[in-house]
Amino acid sequence: MSKAPELALLPVFGSQNPPDSSFDFQTGAILLVNKPQGWTSFDVVKYLRGRVKCKKVGHAGTLDPMATGLLILCTGKATKTIDQIQGQEKTYVAEITFGASTPSYDAESDIREVAPYEHITIDDIQKVIGDQFSGNIQQVPPMYSALKRDGKKLYELARRGKEVELEARPVTIYDSNILDYQAPRLSIEITCSKGTYIRSIAHDLGKALGSLGYLSALERTQIGNYLLDHALTPHQYNDILNKDG
Repeated sequence: MSKAPELALLPVFGSQNPPDSSFDFQTGAILLVNKPQGWTSFDVVKYLRGRVKCKKVGHAGTLDPMATGLLILCTGKATKTIDQIQGQEKTYVAEITFGASTPSYDAESDIREVAPYEHITIDDIQKVIGDQFSGNIQQVPPMYSALKRDGKKLYELARRGKEVELEARPVTIYDSNILDYQAPRLSIEITCSKGTYIRSIAHDLGKALGSLGYLSALERTQIGNYLLDHALTPHQYNDILNKDG
C-alpha cells in the first residue's frame, strides 16, 4: 500500500494560487472551495472532477446542503491525506434561532415545536456556553445525519419515522465567540473538533436556555490552517481551468 504524500508539500490551489489548466491533478493537489448554498458536498466533487480531469477526487469533511463555506477537495494522490485534513479543528460561523425546533435541528426541515424565547439574555447565553458547551463535552448526534446504524444511514431511518436511541460521543469545543444577539437569532463563531455537529449545539443550547433552538444558517470559515478567505467557488474554478479552452 502506497504511503500518503507529505501534506505540507502538496500544492494548495485557491484565490492566492489559482491552478493552471495544464496542471496534472493526478499527481495530487488540494483545492480550497467555497461551497454554495444548496449544493451537496458530492455535487461539488462531481462538478470539479470533470474540470480537473482526474477520476480520483474526494472531499475532506462534508458540509450539509444548507451550509456554505470552506470545503476542501483532494485530487489524485492527495486523496490519501483526507483523513489528516478531516482530523484538524474547524471554525464555523453559525446562526441559531431560538424559540423553535425542527426534526433535523436545522432549517432543512419544518418547524415542529415552538417555545418562549423572550427571557433569554446574552448573559444567559454566555454563562450556559461557558458551563456546558466549552472544552471536552459529550454530544448526541442528530438523527438526520449520515452516521450508520445496522448498515443504514440515520437520516434514511429518520425519514421513515424510525427513532434510534443514540449514544453521546466526546467532542471538543475549543473556542466560542458571540458575534451578535438580536432575539431570537444568535450569531456565534465556534471552533471545534472533528465530529462536532453544530446542529446539535443549536438544539441543545436552546434546551439549556429553557427554550428551543435550531440552526438557521452555517458557514465554515477554517479547517486547520486552510481559510475560506482563500477559497474559490466551483464556477470560478471552472472559469480558470477553461480559460484556454
